[in-house]
Amino acid sequence: MQFQRAIERRIAGIPIGTEQRLAPADRRHQSLSWLSLFRNVDESAVIETIGDLEVIDLMPDDVLLRPGDANDTVYVVLSGGLAAYLDSGGKPGDAIAIPAGECLGELSAIDGKPVSALVKATVPSRVLPLSEHLFWTRLMAIPGVARNLMALLAARMRRDGEVMLEGQRRKIELEHLRQELDVARQLQLGMLPLRNPMFPERQDVDVAGLMEAASVVGGDLFDAFFVAPQRLFFCVGDVSGHGIPAAMFMARAVSLMRVAAFSLPQPAELIERLNDQLCVGNDANMFVTLFCGMLDIETGNLTYANAGHLPPVVVHAGRCEALPLPKGTAIGVLSGIRYRSMDTVLLPGDLLLCYTDGVTEAQTLAGEEFTEPALARLVEAHATLPLENLLAMVRAEVRHFTKTSELADDCTLIAVRRRPQ
Repeated sequence: MQFQRAIERRIAGIPIGTEQRLAPADRRHQSLSWLSLFRNVDESAVIETIGDLEVIDLMPDDVLLRPGDANDTVYVVLSGGLAAYLDSGGKPGDAIAIPAGECLGELSAIDGKPVSALVKATVPSRVLPLSEHLFWTRLMAIPGVARNLMALLAARMRRDGEVMLEGQRRKIELEHLRQELDVARQLQLGMLPLRNPMFPERQDVDVAGLMEAASVVGGDLFDAFFVAPQRLFFCVGDVSGHGIPAAMFMARAVSLMRVAAFSLPQPAELIERLNDQLCVGNDANMFVTLFCGMLDIETGNLTYANAGHLPPVVVHAGRCEALPLPKGTAIGVLSGIRYRSMDTVLLPGDLLLCYTDGVTEAQTLAGEEFTEPALARLVEAHATLPLENLLAMVRAEVRHFTKTSELADDCTLIAVRRRPQ
């Protein structure tokens, strides 16, 4: 109890030698058993040794020890709590908790080697420092302190071993997850027509696409295939969210859409069926915006429908304009919605470029967006390039604009051009 009052007084700034007594509510500790190092030892001997030491006050995130520091001091945690991070990164999941009543720094004080962990306060804390001379010359001479130190070291080694084993297990699981994600990425990319140009054997139409995910797997999609010798179906879409859930929803949408495209000649009918199918079992309330079209290669007639997606741009006679769109909400949320198709004509030489918002909404660090007008000007100026070169240049311009190669959102483009006869 004398030790507790001495520490309480030191914390409060009350001289140790005064006879002032603490309130009865503060006399709840009848021994030093709450401190691991001084459990079941001679209290008067401990008080005589450390009763007049200064206490260190720490606020949350205040660092007590850093990796590589030389240390010859043992610290006793009087209140609050600290954490030791073996990787010095300070991640909560990698922390070894050091609650009140325990001590730290004893290993470096014993072997004289530099500190191996980052130690900082997690809450407002008070720590009592025990210097090398005081600890080894005076405290170790008190019967029971050395035994408590050995028990503390054994418990610390056991706990640290468990933490390291758990960390190793998490690393193995993470590596396994990364391998699975890599397989998922390969499977997802295998669903998309990534060969550019997509139809090199065709002399009447050029098609090229690009999809770059913001994470290992993404939620954007594009597709293009012939449902008849002279009838080309193509589309671009953007699933809500990112990562694995978006990729799974994207795979489902692509599979259902490919089946529907061969049986439904009207894009509006295709979107209606796809919407009803995606609403089934969609407990996560995910959705996808989608633009799709059917192009008659011989006549240039393009029938298209839209479900909440951004308008493609069309380059005709050297000028780039946004394609007028019918109204339509994103699919996958509410079944029974009706959509309508619109028609236009792509003349020989005309270029149609579809994209997702990961292109036009790409931002600088200051929050400035790339924007649709910037994309239109870029496409208009370079519309005669081979399509694969045009898409690569758009991606490069977005990267140059944002000053980073990392994407905040998936970036997807698909371009269709009727070749001149």
